[in-house]
Amino acid sequence: MSTYDWLLFLHMTGVFLLLGGSVVAAALNLTALKRDRPSEIDLLFGLIRIAVIAIMVGSALALVFGLWLVHEAPYDYGYGDGWIVAAIVLFFVASAMGGIGGRRDAETRKLARELSNEGDEPSSVLGGRVRDPLSLALSYGSGLVVLAILALMIWKPGT
Repeated sequence: MSTYDWLLFLHMTGVFLLLGGSVVAAALNLTALKRDRPSEIDLLFGLIRIAVIAIMVGSALALVFGLWLVHEAPYDYGYGDGWIVAAIVLFFVASAMGGIGGRRDAETRKLARELSNEGDEPSSVLGGRVRDPLSLALSYGSGLVVLAILALMIWKPGT
């Protein structure tokens, strides 16, 4: 296998980890939206943290090996191509959105854990935090931006 083939393999491994982790996190979040007990919400948000590990490792692999691929590409790609610049910018937008949404969810998990230890009774405050429109927009918006990056990588407009 050539260097390019190895780089492509590692880049795609990162992409699959990123997308797989994102799907798992979204599924767990959707499940949490249907729960009222703080202990269940705490558990589900805790499991999301495991998916975030896959997202972070996948993001690092996808970015590092993706940039290296541009350098090694046997095609006429360059760092100044619009679709590559757009993908890099969108990558950092998605990362920022996911990070901010994740910090908000960590605070929600902390509240869920406190309420779980105090009797595990449903709480309207916790329910509001789990269903917070800004947190949901940041988390799901980050996923949509990742899908936009995927579209750019497949379509490669301008080439």
